[in-house]
Amino acid sequence: MRLPNLLHPFLLSLLFPLATPVLAQNQAQGVVFEDKNSNGKKDRQEAGLAQVAVSNGKDVVLTDQKGYYQLPVGQDNIIFVIKPTGYRLPVNAQNLPQFFYRHKPQGSPKQKFAGVAPTGPLPKSIDFGLTKQTEPDAYQVLVFGDPQVYNTDQVGYFERGVIAELQGKTKGFSFGMSLGDLVGDNPPLFEAYNSAIRKLDLPWFQVMGNHDMNHDAKQDSLSDESFEAMYGPNTYAFNQGKVHFIVLDDILSPDPRDGAGYQGGLRPDQLAFVEADLKTVPKDYLVVLCHHIPLFSEGDSESFRKADRQRLLSFLKDFPHTLSLSAHTHIQQHYFHGQVDGLERATPHHEYNVGTTSGDWYSGEDNEQGVPASTMRDGTPKGYLFLSFNGNQYSFDYRIAGQPETYKIGLYAPKSIKQGQVGRNDVYANFFQGSHRDSVSYRVDGGNWKKMILAEEADPTMLGVRYRWDAADQPLKGIKPSAPIVSTHLWKARLGGNLPVGEHNVEVQVKDAYGRTFTNKTSFRVVAP
Repeated sequence: MRLPNLLHPFLLSLLFPLATPVLAQNQAQGVVFEDKNSNGKKDRQEAGLAQVAVSNGKDVVLTDQKGYYQLPVGQDNIIFVIKPTGYRLPVNAQNLPQFFYRHKPQGSPKQKFAGVAPTGPLPKSIDFGLTKQTEPDAYQVLVFGDPQVYNTDQVGYFERGVIAELQGKTKGFSFGMSLGDLVGDNPPLFEAYNSAIRKLDLPWFQVMGNHDMNHDAKQDSLSDESFEAMYGPNTYAFNQGKVHFIVLDDILSPDPRDGAGYQGGLRPDQLAFVEADLKTVPKDYLVVLCHHIPLFSEGDSESFRKADRQRLLSFLKDFPHTLSLSAHTHIQQHYFHGQVDGLERATPHHEYNVGTTSGDWYSGEDNEQGVPASTMRDGTPKGYLFLSFNGNQYSFDYRIAGQPETYKIGLYAPKSIKQGQVGRNDVYANFFQGSHRDSVSYRVDGGNWKKMILAEEADPTMLGVRYRWDAADQPLKGIKPSAPIVSTHLWKARLGGNLPVGEHNVEVQVKDAYGRTFTNKTSFRVVAP
């Protein structure tokens, strides 16, 4: 909706209550403008942009008709603009979006790893220049889960195993995003990670992970000092087409339960930001939450704080189109949040817990690229996500690193079966990006299709990999893979023992919840008793 002419952002905040009234002692102010010559400065002929959201990490205000805003600030705030649809953010030499100003007059506290240098007095005007661009409703985004490089060797694995095969092939993507754990408890490696990502030639947004933190911080608000120094805010938002993205640091550190480690959750100021931010978003937009730790908790662990999840989901009740993207687990799975999780609407909130580019923490034997195979514990190979949007609709395509784009199903079947042996041989299908909402069938030698059943088991291929390491007379080269776990996307069917002697083909077909069909096939041999 359009607001009447307003003379001052204070009046705007009264008429459109998105933020707390401007009563704080210190005020950040400035203008959001169309940077027609892309020089980063507001020139006299460049007009301000009205109705653009700006935030201090808690409050959200809209610019007035001349592009002006005003926000309260303390001694540790990041002021940032929320990119509107149809505009482009400037990026630095490493393709990191520049949409923020750090206000930390005294700088970061002394910690093991360096944070933000003192920023000095608050500038008279903090301005944000945006460049107009054609922004179609249909576009693609490239998503990485947990690059998690602990050293320069692993940076090399990341570059050779993932970056190299995508380099020069990202022209059709609008931007990229990593869902946290960019590095492994080693912030100085941010530079090497950035250099690898830079080769993809895309604006790249970052989510903070638990391995990107300053673990010696005594309070959660100071656990991001090194991340902040490199990337700016860890909780922010932007629009692209008819999609509104909200990036969240959802790690509470130290853990509020015992003062050690961490727990998934959100601080009150973050929840206040999300609530205020969503008041600026049209209800027919797709809202995408991007965070590291999954919102769901498995078992009784409360790995994500229940009260925070319920409040966060309550903000989504009037938005029929929503999605969450998370990582952290180093497996791949889907979760559908409903009323039991605090969502007050009929349709569930879909959370896609994405597989990782580091796979099972760079474990396993090296492949032909000299990169660890690193298949994850649920049988999902390491890879990355092609996420497609069309208006407020989305679809996804998890790509396996080093494999053709058609490789979606891993198959396991015995190599040979003794003729007449019944009830002892199964074929397994691991549909890597699948969930219980998908339908999987198989057929032998072109016969009738038969349903496979969802198996609550570990992937037998991974059991074999693990056994190979355990049975080796001498330790194998590399890092031993993690123990296999029950997969959420594994199906099986019983192979009959009455087939004629000879080679037989097994074909598997997946019809997923989005109307797509995927296939793969393997073979086995029946031998005479």
